[in-house]
Amino acid sequence: MADEPESLDGQRVLVTGASGGIGASIVERLAAEGARPLIHYGKDKAAAEALLARISGRGIILQADLSHSEGPFELWRKAEEAVGRIHALINNAGIRTEISIDADPTAWKAAWQREFQVNFFAAADLCKEALRHFKANGGGRIISMASRAGQRGYAADAMPYGTTKAALVNLTKSIARSFGRDGVVAIAVAPGWVRTGMAEDFVAQYGKQAVVADIPIGEMAEPTEVAELVAFLLRSSQSSLNGATLDVNGGSYIR
Repeated sequence: MADEPESLDGQRVLVTGASGGIGASIVERLAAEGARPLIHYGKDKAAAEALLARISGRGIILQADLSHSEGPFELWRKAEEAVGRIHALINNAGIRTEISIDADPTAWKAAWQREFQVNFFAAADLCKEALRHFKANGGGRIISMASRAGQRGYAADAMPYGTTKAALVNLTKSIARSFGRDGVVAIAVAPGWVRTGMAEDFVAQYGKQAVVADIPIGEMAEPTEVAELVAFLLRSSQSSLNGATLDVNGGSYIR
């Protein structure tokens, strides 16, 4: 008989941007496998509380504004104060801004700076704190949600998004190479279209074919697919995936 999957019992996992979409699915999956998720939210407290209720209270809600430079450090402090030992960080929080090259310079710079702050600088700051914590406590995992956009480039009006996600992939590789001997495993996950509220809004406006036209399997990924993969990556048996970028895009971008 095949061995049972390794349990995530007792793992304390900080998930950023966890109140909805992919983040909420990750929290639900981790809780179902015995982990204790630390549910970060920025503004939607009601959604975070509803998520906590769905996992029968087996987690902790933490608020922090990652669009501010001190937000990531505040979040990590709150997480340590709440549970002490943290076993994994899931950098899931992200925004997508549309800005044209015809925009005035002030708006252009503001869009890029805000997107880098939320999508990349906040993740980098959390990684800094996580690495110090993991080195002092026997290791840990960092899973960062990148994107197909960071692999193949992105649309003209959303270049900040693709660029931040490419930076996140590179950060993951640097951490993997630099801290693997300290028991740290860093992995990036790069989804294409995922059936979240943002995707459904796009489909409502432009039609499903606009989304799936270049996806060979003809469907978006489900948030539960991504969550299942993240849970798998947290297993101690998967340390050799250190430094990998795993594509979840239905074959729409193949390296």
